[in-house]
Amino acid sequence: MRDTLGEKVFYLFNYALLSLFGLLCLLPILNIVSVSFSDSHAVASGRVSLWPSGFSLDSYKALFVGTGIVRALINNVEITVVGVVLSMIATMMAAYPLSRDYFYGRRFFTLAIVFTMLFGGGLIPSYLVIQALGLVDHYSALWLPGLVSAFNMLVLKTHFEHLPAEMEEAARIDGCNEWRLIGQIFLPLSMPVIAALTLFYAVGYWNSFMNVLIYINSPEKHNLTVLVQQMIYSQSLLSEINNVQPDEIQQLTPDGVKSAGIVVMIAPLLAVYPFLQKHFVKGVMIGAIKG
Repeated sequence: MRDTLGEKVFYLFNYALLSLFGLLCLLPILNIVSVSFSDSHAVASGRVSLWPSGFSLDSYKALFVGTGIVRALINNVEITVVGVVLSMIATMMAAYPLSRDYFYGRRFFTLAIVFTMLFGGGLIPSYLVIQALGLVDHYSALWLPGLVSAFNMLVLKTHFEHLPAEMEEAARIDGCNEWRLIGQIFLPLSMPVIAALTLFYAVGYWNSFMNVLIYINSPEKHNLTVLVQQMIYSQSLLSEINNVQPDEIQQLTPDGVKSAGIVVMIAPLLAVYPFLQKHFVKGVMIGAIKG
């Protein structure tokens, strides 16, 4: 069936509007990348827009030598990897029983989890609980409170509910127990959804800011997000860097070093996303509620 003229105009308008929105989101990133790779004189004079002016890596040299970004990057990897593994295990362990009709109290526990999406205890009670558990200044304060995302759990639960019941029946006839059923039947059939949820969790842990700022007191345990925020608001950044290598990076501008820090923070996610994009789209679609 061929599209009518009105439908073609509608699609054209949608493509143009979405392209405009995408461009508006891309322009600030291009500007930050250009500033990070530009010469300090070009940055100071405001001649950098969407393309580097006077290509230079001095900002990155100053960033890695004069700041604790390497330590922060290692902290980010630790927070993200451990957090994603724990969250995915907990999410699968919660989604599987809630997707089974024979699980007693299934409706009650599902509604209780949905309740947490609507209401929360607040910042002060949450901090008091973390403090009472002795988790302040420990990464467990970042992992345990948000171990399971209610939204992600419901997506995976819905996907489990729509897997063919005949496969489960055949596996049980062959003597498959619950653990083998999860590991050999459900997980292989759910890889797109798991990939999408892994990306959700990874982005959340990688960009952790408020929880790190509130619960982690030791500067050596801070992640990239907090470090970049401190760099942006620190007025003594250049003087600290110049004390480390005054001969090589004396002429740098704060904007160049800050932009380099932002690029280092977002580059890993930008590098990983293209490899997960097809799984991301497919996982969200097949994990959505079906009528």
